[in-house]
Amino acid sequence: MQCRLGCGACCIAPSISSPIPGMPQGKPAGERCIQLDDDNLCKLFGDPRRPKVCGDFVPCEDVCGKDNAHAMWLITELEQCT
Repeated sequence: MQCRLGCGACCIAPSISSPIPGMPQGKPAGERCIQLDDDNLCKLFGDPRRPKVCGDFVPCEDVCGKDNAHAMWLITELEQCT
């Protein structure tokens, strides 16, 4: 599965404990990453400062669902279970 450009669910729903430029303590679940632009695209894509956890994320139907809203729901549910 390929990432749906402009979704941004993986940059909003989960917590990220790794430092992010502009968010040195990472980000809590449900908070929009500061590096997510107005089009829900990562400003750090391809940048070596991008956290490894973000670069390692592989989109799949189990996490991304059938549309952006479903992805947000699925990732939020996974976050709450962990």
